[in-house]
Amino acid sequence: MPAAGENLRIDPARLWDSLMEMAKIGPGVAGGNNRQTLTDADAEGRRLFQRWCEAAGMTMAVDQMGTMFARREGEDPAAAPVYMGSHLDTQPTGGKYDGVLGVLGALECVRTMNDLGIRTKHPIVVVNWTNEEGTRFAPAMLASGVFAGRHTLDWAYDRVDHDGRKFGDELKRIGWVGDERPGGRKIHALFELHIEQGPILEAEGRDIGVVTHGQGLRWIECTVTGKESHTGSTPMHMRRNAGRGLALLTELVHEIAMKHQPGAVGAIGHVDVYPNSRNVIPGKVVFTVDFRSHLPEKLHAMEQEFYDRAPGICEGIGVGFEHKISGQFEPPAFDETCVAAVRNAAERLGYSHMDIVSGAGHDACWINDVAPTAMIFCPCVDGLSHNEAEEISPEWAAAGTDVLLHAVLETAEVVG
Repeated sequence: MPAAGENLRIDPARLWDSLMEMAKIGPGVAGGNNRQTLTDADAEGRRLFQRWCEAAGMTMAVDQMGTMFARREGEDPAAAPVYMGSHLDTQPTGGKYDGVLGVLGALECVRTMNDLGIRTKHPIVVVNWTNEEGTRFAPAMLASGVFAGRHTLDWAYDRVDHDGRKFGDELKRIGWVGDERPGGRKIHALFELHIEQGPILEAEGRDIGVVTHGQGLRWIECTVTGKESHTGSTPMHMRRNAGRGLALLTELVHEIAMKHQPGAVGAIGHVDVYPNSRNVIPGKVVFTVDFRSHLPEKLHAMEQEFYDRAPGICEGIGVGFEHKISGQFEPPAFDETCVAAVRNAAERLGYSHMDIVSGAGHDACWINDVAPTAMIFCPCVDGLSHNEAEEISPEWAAAGTDVLLHAVLETAEVVG
């Protein structure tokens, strides 16, 4: 398949300007963004993205999950398109680049193709997946999960946020319910550019991460039930303290993850304490355990050990324990041909690179079920993400987008 020469590069200033312009929508309180899915800010960001895509000559389609597909025609309209993109929604205290770089980097690739008059055999589609973050409506990667057949549309529509609002109702409220049934599209290949969200590339001094695998994930939502009582007047030996159960299980999760080193992680992130009063012993705590590994045997072993030990720990201090899975997927291995296209592009462009495993979940992990898929990482400062202090350099953004452009052109086949 013909590939572009090493002199072909995107416009770094235009890409950076687009990132900064999008960052004005849904600003955070400390320099980042709060553009959570299906909020008014999300709707505004979508409208800006649509205007930019249409100005670049692409046609926009939207599916029933609100996912946006901007298409650039190829010379063979019957050929399956090559997809690239990520997501525009953010965490409540998110950064300006997580997901957004993948969407606007893909747009910049199309703009560069237009500038240089490059045509491809395969059509090219830039995609913005709905609700990748999962911070408002769990689970994460919801729309790509529906597209890949992991979830049903009705089940997704019934997800509720902290205030009891349903996903389907909020999607309708902001005006982004499309007509297209999710999952019916043909995909020749998909490439997702993303910041690493970890410290490895920066520490190793590499420009590009060639992502070979993703981590599998288990989100285990746990409820520890004790008895609310006064912190000052309840004797220590008579307490049924759900907060103590949380503390002990937090240490258990850490112990289990450390036992399965290397290549495994575990923590408790989201926690709700009831009644959350300074002078009331907690009667209930709801929290989520997050286990991850790219090795299936380690992921399954960590999950099982937690199930085996957590009930007994809670019973020993007189509190109840219940659990359910709130999110899960097995470790994906990305397509070897697509991974090779990323590696070839980095080498052709002279960027330093290394193979890497994704520590976070991404939409590409679901699409990998139904189409050849690969990911490209660029470094981020101190590995910091899901934080308003998240930062990358314009040079890192440009390098990742250059590699994306070359990998997509190699796969979509340049004509002429």
